[in-house]
Amino acid sequence: MRILLVLFLTLTGTAQSQWREDTLRILTDRILNGREASDRFRADSIFTRTLVRALRTPHSFYHPFDSLTTVSRVYAPDSSFRIFTWQVMRDELVFRRHGAIQMRTPDGSLKLFPLIDRSSLITHRADTVTTHEWWLGALYYRIVQTAYAGRSYYTLLGYDEHSLRSTRKVIDILSFNPQGQPVFGAPVFVLPRKEGWKPLQTRFWIEFKKTGNARLQYDEDLGMILFEHLVSESNEPEKPWTLIPDGDYEGFKWANGRWNYIEKIFNQKLKDGEAPMVAPVKGGKFKGSGRL
Repeated sequence: MRILLVLFLTLTGTAQSQWREDTLRILTDRILNGREASDRFRADSIFTRTLVRALRTPHSFYHPFDSLTTVSRVYAPDSSFRIFTWQVMRDELVFRRHGAIQMRTPDGSLKLFPLIDRSSLITHRADTVTTHEWWLGALYYRIVQTAYAGRSYYTLLGYDEHSLRSTRKVIDILSFNPQGQPVFGAPVFVLPRKEGWKPLQTRFWIEFKKTGNARLQYDEDLGMILFEHLVSESNEPEKPWTLIPDGDYEGFKWANGRWNYIEKIFNQKLKDGEAPMVAPVKGGKFKGSGRL
C-alpha cells in the first residue's frame, strides 16, 4: 500500500510539473512576442509566480525545464546552484532582466534568491559589489568555477542587450558570504591603465555595435576567458556603437586569486570559425541549457 501511495504521489508531482512547464512555455512566448509592453510585463509577472510554484516541487533542482528556450538555465560546475535569467523588452530602448538563483538543498526543498535588476541605478559598475537585491542584470550563458584561499568564486559570462545601438557582454563574479547569501562582484580583474578601465575592477564588460556579434567565451583547453578585440569602424573609439571585432583576441587567466589580463592571445589573427564559438541569439532563444 505504501509503495502504491509513493508511486501515486510521484506520478501526480510529475503531471503537475509538466502542466506548469507547459504553462511557463506559453508565457515565455508572450513575454517575447506580446504586442504591447503591458502584455509582455503581465505575462512576465504570471511567469515569475508560476515558476516559483513549479520550483516548490520537491527536488525541482534536477528538473531541466528544457522547453523554456528563451530562459537561460545554467548550473554551477559543482552543482551547488543554478541560475535562471531572462529579459523583458519594454521598447527598443529599455530591456529589463529578471532571474533567480536556486540552491541545491539536501532535502530537495526550495531555497531561492530572486535577482532584482537595479542596473539603471548603479553608476559605478566597475568597482561596485552588490547583493542579489541590487543586481546588474544579464542573461548568463556560462559559469566558470575557481577558488582561492579556500573560497569558491563563480565567474559568470553574460549577455546584455543594453540599448538600441549597442550590446554588452559581461564577466561578473558570484560568491557566497559566510551566511550563504550571494554576493556579486569582487576586485579580481587586473587590468592595464587604458581609457575606460581601472587597474582593479570588480567586473568587466565589452560593449560593441549591435550587429558586431563580438565573442566572449571560456576556453577549456587554454584555461582562459577570451574576448574579441574591438576597433571603431569610424575612428571614434569613444562611441561603443561603432566598435566591431578585428580578429584579434584578448583575455584573462586565473592566477593567485585574480583574473589577470592578457593583451594578445594568439600570434596571428584568426579567421571566422577558428576561435571558440558562442551561438548567436536568434529570436531571443538560447541554445542548449544556457549557452548563448
